[in-house]
Amino acid sequence: MSSESVSRVGLSMPRGFQVSGVACGIKSSGKPDVSLIVTEKPAVAAGVYTTNRVCAAPVILDRQRTPMEGFRAVVTNSGNANACTGEQGMLDSLAMTEMTARSCGISADQVLVMSTGIIGEHLDMKKIQAGISSAAENLGSGLDSLFAAADGILTTDLVRKVVSRTVELDGQEVTITGIAKGSGMIAPNMATMLGVIMTDARLSGSTAEKILQEVCESTFNAISVDGHTSTNDTVLLVASGAAQTAEISNADIPKFQSELEIVCSELAHAIVDDGEGATHVMEISVTGCGSEKDAMTIAKAIGASPLVKTAIAGADPNWGRIVSAAGYAGPTFDPIDVTLKVNGNILFEMGGPVPFDQAAVSNSMKSNRVICIDISFKEGDSSACFKTCDLTAEYVRINAEYHT
Repeated sequence: MSSESVSRVGLSMPRGFQVSGVACGIKSSGKPDVSLIVTEKPAVAAGVYTTNRVCAAPVILDRQRTPMEGFRAVVTNSGNANACTGEQGMLDSLAMTEMTARSCGISADQVLVMSTGIIGEHLDMKKIQAGISSAAENLGSGLDSLFAAADGILTTDLVRKVVSRTVELDGQEVTITGIAKGSGMIAPNMATMLGVIMTDARLSGSTAEKILQEVCESTFNAISVDGHTSTNDTVLLVASGAAQTAEISNADIPKFQSELEIVCSELAHAIVDDGEGATHVMEISVTGCGSEKDAMTIAKAIGASPLVKTAIAGADPNWGRIVSAAGYAGPTFDPIDVTLKVNGNILFEMGGPVPFDQAAVSNSMKSNRVICIDISFKEGDSSACFKTCDLTAEYVRINAEYHT
């Protein structure tokens, strides 16, 4: 994957971090498969993890260690999820922390681990050891190193995912930079996604955890590709504190959280846009509900419908599939009060379809990567937004051939 796949404009590394990504042979393709992020001094780390009861060894390990106020490194391998691997899987995750500690001159209990890839196979620890050693030797703080780290966590992704924002807090410029992976097995709570958000802001462990949980709810927990919650989903927020002499004040937390939400939202959008086989992104906006929960429930039902997703893939303005998905979602509403728009075109209102130019609407769907589905009710003032992608034959091919 070349650096040109992501523009360098607006990207920067937060202070206090060194990163790298290398290939060690876990992937038969020879692409990068080990990523290392190291802080120059002890830092704060918080995490949000998969809700799947069947979770991978690295998730179990990281849950036990976060929030952490003595963090020094996170090591990631791709190509092998180290999930459903029993006691040996836990031993291998612990071994990765020890290998990283020896290579970086830190303590093993200061290290977190992430893994992604095929489920149910044990790691080749000789390759992992070689990869960690090489990654430690290639640490850097420039954009080339950042891109290498971003590439090292990818699996079926077609593009790397990197986002940066800067914000001034108490007269000091703070940087927030995130890398993520995700293309398939993406569902709310969370999405096989991995993400590390680095910042040189100074946060406490409890503040970092609270902010991350709130931000994930409206970003990574509001996307889907195929409705399949992974065993390995992990998002980490790591704060080096290198840009500030004092912890973020309570007055500045909302400002920081707003910028963090933008970073995570852009990464979440990039995951959906890179959905396996996807030709369209579906942005589903639901308004006029009695509660945010009802609005999100309806949005997720529409986004999860294979019939809706395939209609979008075929540029078919099939309003019946969308409205009926809202109808079986669960929340109560009066169909006479429903209005549905696709790409700004009204297709349904007052309990029935309205005349519209099917060819024109279809052409608007064909010519736009993003399809806007707006459905409104008159049950209240609550709303929700949900992003997903269409369902194509290419998705079936990718996942039919993934393991074999």
